[in-house]
Amino acid sequence: MPKREDPDRHPDALPRDRRAAVAEALARLAPRLPEFEADAVLDRAMRSPGLRGAIPENAAWLALTAFARHTFTEYDDLLDEGYDRDSARHFVLDDMNAVLAEWGCRRRVSEDVPEEPDGFPEDASEA
Repeated sequence: MPKREDPDRHPDALPRDRRAAVAEALARLAPRLPEFEADAVLDRAMRSPGLRGAIPENAAWLALTAFARHTFTEYDDLLDEGYDRDSARHFVLDDMNAVLAEWGCRRRVSEDVPEEPDGFPEDASEA
C-alpha cells in the first residue's frame, strides 16, 4: 500500500493508478484507519465490479461503510436471523457510526440518505 501521507507530493498531483487514488481518498476520509484495515478496504474496493467506475471518493466511502458494516457490527447475524436489509441496517447504524468516528471519519451513515446495497452489487457483497 502506498504511504498514507506524502509531504513532498503536491495535493493536486494525480495518483499513479486507481488503487493509489482510492487509497488517497480513503486516507482523507478515515485518517485514523489502521493500515491493515485500510488494505482490506482497498482490496474490497478493487474487487467490486460495482465500484470500478466510481470516482475514488465514492469507491472509498462505499467500501469503507461496507467493511465496517460486515466486520464490526451484527449486520450479517441479523440477516441470518431473517431481518431484511433495511431493518438490519437500522439496528447497526449507531455501531457503524461509532466505528467511523474511531477512524477519524467526520462523515456518518444516515437512514435518510439512500446508499448502494452494501456498496456493492448483490453478488459482490460477500467478498
